[in-house]
Amino acid sequence: MNKDIKYFGIDISHLVFDVTDSEGHYYQFKNSTTGFKKFIKLLTINSHCVMEATGYYHYQLAYYLLESGIKVSVENPLAVKRFIQMKLSKIKTDKSDSKLICEYAKQVELKLWKGNSKHQTECLQMTRQTPCCIYKTKHDVKK
Repeated sequence: MNKDIKYFGIDISHLVFDVTDSEGHYYQFKNSTTGFKKFIKLLTINSHCVMEATGYYHYQLAYYLLESGIKVSVENPLAVKRFIQMKLSKIKTDKSDSKLICEYAKQVELKLWKGNSKHQTECLQMTRQTPCCIYKTKHDVKK
């Protein structure tokens, strides 16, 4: 662990994200631009934010931090889950998860998240919409 880096473990959900820093301070913010702006006030050039890939919820915050020049790592949820299991933690709350994600960040070699290009993002959005469109087309044909 680099002593100059201040890690922020983030557990993110639909409405809020819970944060614990490497000094043990806990915060909770709304999962919105307003919450992102409040959170970023805590960060410096030496901050490194770490979160799990949630499938969808992490994207807006991760991109916001990346565009603001903050180091971001988006980790495989299974790797984080195994780390938490190794700690034998029986407490399962968003607050405890953010603390354990921060501990994870301090102990593993993190890869910086670079995000997707605009083209990749558009492709992902199209492929996510395709099954819905196919279903509607098949459904409409049956009528």
